[in-house]
Amino acid sequence: MRFFHIADVHLGASPDAGFPWSEERKNEIWDSFCNVIYAVREEKPELLLIAGDLFHRQPLLRELKEVDYLFSTIPQTTVVMIAGNHDYIRRDSYYLKYPWSKNVIGLWKDQVEAVYVPQADAWVYGRSYHSRELPDESICKTGALQKPGCHILLAHGGDERHMPIQTEQLAAGGFDYIALGHIHRPQTVIRNMAVFAGALEPIDRNDIGRHGYIRGNYRDGMVSLEFVPSAMRSYIPLTVTVTPDTAQFSLEEQISAQIAEEGSDNIFKIELHGFRDAQMNIDLHRIRELGNVIDVTDETQPDYDFDLLEEQYEGSLIAAYIRHFKCCEEPIERKALYYGLQALLASQKDM
Repeated sequence: MRFFHIADVHLGASPDAGFPWSEERKNEIWDSFCNVIYAVREEKPELLLIAGDLFHRQPLLRELKEVDYLFSTIPQTTVVMIAGNHDYIRRDSYYLKYPWSKNVIGLWKDQVEAVYVPQADAWVYGRSYHSRELPDESICKTGALQKPGCHILLAHGGDERHMPIQTEQLAAGGFDYIALGHIHRPQTVIRNMAVFAGALEPIDRNDIGRHGYIRGNYRDGMVSLEFVPSAMRSYIPLTVTVTPDTAQFSLEEQISAQIAEEGSDNIFKIELHGFRDAQMNIDLHRIRELGNVIDVTDETQPDYDFDLLEEQYEGSLIAAYIRHFKCCEEPIERKALYYGLQALLASQKDM
C-alpha cells in the first residue's frame, strides 16, 4: 500500500507581506499543492494524508470548491484529512457543510476517530482542532484497534499549546505510521514511524531548508519512507565574510554571485561577518536591492588599530576605555569594546 503525506499547505497565505514577491508566493502555494495532486494522479497511491492546516485560515466556500475539484481528479486515491490550528473547525465551518467527493474523508471531530479505507486495507485515525490551541496530550495515549490492516494516525501538534507529543507514548500506540503536521521543517520523530512532513512550501523567513512531502510504502508490516523536495522556492541564509579590503561595490558583486549560484528565485537572509575598514559604512539598502532579499544583518566590526588610537587619544576617556577592554577575550567584552569605542569616536566627531 502506497501513500502520500502532506501537511501545513497554508492555502490563502501571503508570505512576506510588503515585499515585491509576496503575491507571487501566494499563487505559488496553490501551484505547489496542485503539483502534489498531479503527482498523485500519476503514481496512484491508495492514500493522500493531510495532517492539518491545508488552509492558512478559515476556508472560503469557493476555495473548497477548487480543492474538491482537484481531489475529484484522483478518484483512485482516498484523501483523509484533519483540520489544524489555522483552519480549525468552527460551528459554521464550511468543512462540515461541503458535499465532498466520494474519495474524500474528513476526520472533523474534536476527539480521535477512526475510518477504515478498504482499497488500502488501512485504518486511519485523527482528531481536528476546534480552537486555535489544543494543549491536550491525549493524542499520545491513543491506541490502534486490534484489527488487521495498516494503522495510521494523523496528528497536528508538537509544542506545549498544540497537542504536546510524548515520543514514548506515541511509539507504544501500535500504529504502523504517524503522519504529523504543525512543525514546518521536515523531521523524523520515530524512524520510519512518526514523521513531520513539514510545510509543503516555506511560509515565512524562519522556514529555511528543504520543503516538500512524504512518499510512503507499507508492505508486510513495515513502512518505508522517502522525502520528496517539491517547494518552488526556499529561504536561504547567506553568510558573507567582509575584510578590511572589502569595498561596497566588491561586497555587492560577491553577494550577487552567491545569489546567482543559489538560484535568484529563492529568498535570502544575509548576514555580514568579519572586520571592515574602520572608515567604511556599509550601505544595507543597496544590498537589499540585489534580489529577493528579505533581511540583512550587519555583524561586522571596524578594523581598529587599538595601539594607534590609544596613542592618538592619550589622556582621554577613549584611551582609558581601550586599555580596559583590549586584552579581554570573552565575546561579550569584545563586543563591548567595539560598540563602545564606535560610540565614543562618533561623539568625538560631533564635538
